[in-house]
Amino acid sequence: MPGLTTFPPFPENIPTHPLIVVDYHLIQAGKDGEISKLWKAATELGFWYLKNHGMDEDVEAMFDMGREAMVLPLDEKMKYELGDEGGSFGYKAAGVQAIDERGTRDTAEFWNVSKDDALAWPRVIHRAYPSPVQARMTSTIRPFVEKSLEINVALLDVFTQKLGLPRGALADLHRTEEESGCLARCIRAPPRAGPQEKLFIPAHTDYGSLTILHNRTGGLQVLPPSATEWYYVKPIPGLAICNIGDALNIFSGGILRSNIHRVVPPPGEQAALERWSVGFFTRPSDTAILRALSEDSALVAHAAARAPVGRFETGTNAKDWIARRVGGLRYNNYKDAEGWKGWKGTEDTEIPESVES
Repeated sequence: MPGLTTFPPFPENIPTHPLIVVDYHLIQAGKDGEISKLWKAATELGFWYLKNHGMDEDVEAMFDMGREAMVLPLDEKMKYELGDEGGSFGYKAAGVQAIDERGTRDTAEFWNVSKDDALAWPRVIHRAYPSPVQARMTSTIRPFVEKSLEINVALLDVFTQKLGLPRGALADLHRTEEESGCLARCIRAPPRAGPQEKLFIPAHTDYGSLTILHNRTGGLQVLPPSATEWYYVKPIPGLAICNIGDALNIFSGGILRSNIHRVVPPPGEQAALERWSVGFFTRPSDTAILRALSEDSALVAHAAARAPVGRFETGTNAKDWIARRVGGLRYNNYKDAEGWKGWKGTEDTEIPESVES
């Protein structure tokens, strides 16, 4: 599988959104200027590039793991399929999700490895995995998970400080030692089959707190606030793409932005290739209640008070929240257009009809 630098180049004539570039080394060093850049990105678009993350070798190894697991026979992979009950860990086959209100089936497949299983290996916390995943658990997956968690801790500490929360408040909701929906993922999507652009993942917001994505090609698109046009996010060698998820949006009373995005086939010559990506999805501890932390921060309290009543009081814990979202997009659970909309996380965000699909 070629690396990002050996793929056909991203087309120059494609509209892209210029994400803010945040230097992880400077965040670690507590540099005020870099912290301000991160805060601006996290509160305005909710997406940013992260450089100097030190994960390039770990990411390459994760792609290798994904390739080894993807080439297993389908009947073997299906032994580890997520199922229709909202499970997050294992194999997601192509065609098992609905990608639009008409119930169109998706075409992407991916492997999800639980943070808990990776860190506890060889002890099983959630589920077993096939031999190619097991063989890489110690050498590849665990280092990738640990370094992703390290980055998340640093970013959460910045958000805690900027939100005026007590020290460690967000970290306490994302304790590594507690079971959660955190996972490492490798995704493969097929080449574009025809002239029509077909969604791989429809317009949505992420379920959890933070996402760190490493792309091989283009295809990720964002819808900036008040925009009526989708913009690609250009993959750049060595830069991860980070974004805020719904959980941090809720904890912050809406201050941290969980922005709408989708995934389509790569543009230009890249469309003739399979689309690969690797990501780490940080989610709160299973027992964490998703609600605004208004009692701990005057800033959060003020923001939450301006929202519709109940907007940031979900009455559910992270485990149930994620299970609803994951299970809701399964094709076997598809009932109608209104029911399908519930999985996307955009219940409180109006998407202009011109960019809905």
